[in-house]
Amino acid sequence: MPKSSDQDSQADTHKDIISTFRKELFDEGILKEGDSVGTDDATIERFLRARGYNLKKSKDMFRRCQEWRKSVEGVGIDELYRQMDPFDYPERKSVFDCWPMWFHKTDKVCYTKPSFILPSFFLIEFLARPSLNFEFLGRLDLDRLHKECSPERHWQSVLVNAESLPREVIPAAARYHNKPVTSVFVVVDLKGFGLSPILADEKSGSKVFSGVSRLLPRNLSIINAPSSFTIIWAAVKPWLAKETAEKIDILGSDYKERLLELIDADSLPSILGGNCTCEEFGGCHLSGAGPWLDGRKGWGPNSVGKDKEVGLKEGDGSASKIESEEGQDKEQKKTDDKA
Repeated sequence: MPKSSDQDSQADTHKDIISTFRKELFDEGILKEGDSVGTDDATIERFLRARGYNLKKSKDMFRRCQEWRKSVEGVGIDELYRQMDPFDYPERKSVFDCWPMWFHKTDKVCYTKPSFILPSFFLIEFLARPSLNFEFLGRLDLDRLHKECSPERHWQSVLVNAESLPREVIPAAARYHNKPVTSVFVVVDLKGFGLSPILADEKSGSKVFSGVSRLLPRNLSIINAPSSFTIIWAAVKPWLAKETAEKIDILGSDYKERLLELIDADSLPSILGGNCTCEEFGGCHLSGAGPWLDGRKGWGPNSVGKDKEVGLKEGDGSASKIESEEGQDKEQKKTDDKA
């Protein structure tokens, strides 16, 4: 369908706002060339869109995001990402079994959205519309998780997993489909879910909900919502940004047909009515299947080779190589021998 003159006018207006916003961010030192948050139009527009294209509110959101990125966990997100490969770290299976967060393939409607499956309650609005995001909250088991993985380590896995979306997943999906990727389709399955696991560890839940909701744009859909969900929603809603809460759609148990309209059966996990099992990788939740893994070396304990790639730039998919400990040791030995 051809674009109307009104649509063209709106697009031009948005381009002007993006240009103005970018200039103000640079002029005020909020954004600098080389910042891993990204200087591309898609990233900047996500912040604008999240705050209704209000420059002042968007700028405040961007500033707080930058401050958070430079200080989180005492080292900043860039260093944390170097330390922990989101697709390869020792506690990954425990995390994904008890509070999973997994990327998984793409949809079939626009062929621009990577799938992100994250059965995690506190990430309910963490990632906004760049990928498919499935959450199975009935599997939440914090007691078991925190016996196998400390709350601090789990929080770090949440951070790097979310960070991999703009650094690696979105750029890879955009390159794969040769189309811009700027949004995520989120699905939360409430089958078997109750409030008790969250209320038992309210500190962890509220920490992620309130903290992340202020930092990233987001969107969400919910399936299998029981009649009692109004009580759950009333408890969760105060933790969410107003803009997030307004973008949440709630469906019942008749979701399968709708999901298959949007997602190819071979890409949709079997637990939601699709054909995909990723059996050879131990299940869809562990496979990380998608174009973002094509040619990816990684830098976790299971990576291979002297060099381990760390995606540093958002939006363009570029990567910076760092040497493995083995490679560093060899270089140090050469230096010592010369001395």
